[in-house]
Amino acid sequence: MHLRIIGSAAGGGFPQWNCNYRLSRAARNGMASVHPRTQSSVAASADGLGWVLFNASPDIRQQIAATPELQPAGDAPLRSTPIRAVVLTNADVDHIAGLLSLRERQPFAIYATAQVLATLEANSIFNVLDPALVPRRILPPAKELAICDAEGRDTGVMIEPFPVPGKIALYLEDRDHPDANFSSDAGDTIGVRIAGIGSRGSVFYIPGCARIDARLRARLTDAACLLFDGTVYTDDEMIVAGVGQKTGARMGHLAISGELGSIAGLANVKVGRRVFVHINNTNPILDESSAEHAAVKAAGWEIANDGMEMEF
Repeated sequence: MHLRIIGSAAGGGFPQWNCNYRLSRAARNGMASVHPRTQSSVAASADGLGWVLFNASPDIRQQIAATPELQPAGDAPLRSTPIRAVVLTNADVDHIAGLLSLRERQPFAIYATAQVLATLEANSIFNVLDPALVPRRILPPAKELAICDAEGRDTGVMIEPFPVPGKIALYLEDRDHPDANFSSDAGDTIGVRIAGIGSRGSVFYIPGCARIDARLRARLTDAACLLFDGTVYTDDEMIVAGVGQKTGARMGHLAISGELGSIAGLANVKVGRRVFVHINNTNPILDESSAEHAAVKAAGWEIANDGMEMEF
């Protein structure tokens, strides 16, 4: 199984277009210890030829341009792509907006939960993806299935989707009740276990998670690799930075640090590799010279960057 992280930042990317926080300034100024990142997405392939995307970020065109494996082969037809399917983990803008850039009457399949497919159905702009060419398929909860292309051919990529504690997408919140609890455990946010025939283990991709419980710990035990929500280092990070009024928990994301954070919550879970993905532009781990970056590395975690490759 070939895996490539094509986008490792949270919504807005890094640096975010309108963010003037110190980390974004450092990235724009070319600081050696700070590297730009595009928005969250992973690509997987069983044969190195056909690829399955996990989330389609608004940066998808840039990500394809930076990833030769996702571009048409030199001897391919005039309109072609090695992208066979897209699996969506929720309906956040940073995970679905890229679908609109894949609209050139190119066949591929979309896989998502019923809730996420309903969101696409309710927004007519997604009809630029002709259902006759781009079928939409429901992901059954906690059931392994083979990912197939638009014509139903097996890609060799197997996944098992499962609900994780999260939140409905921001644009689906009720604006009349801004202080309401919009958390969800019902499949609005999912994680996926990714495997393939002959692969040496399973990879878990969980770019959004609001809480770690015993069920999730048990599910992750003995995974070859975990790609986990690294949005914020501390829960009040955006407030302290002065760029927002929401905590990580309010956004549906668990902090990395602290007694209730992901490092502590997963410390005793047997996992081969641990990698933080979906990193917000305020997260100090983006600076490789920071104490927070060093603390994450000392705890046995890696910090994703765009283009990171893995094989299992």
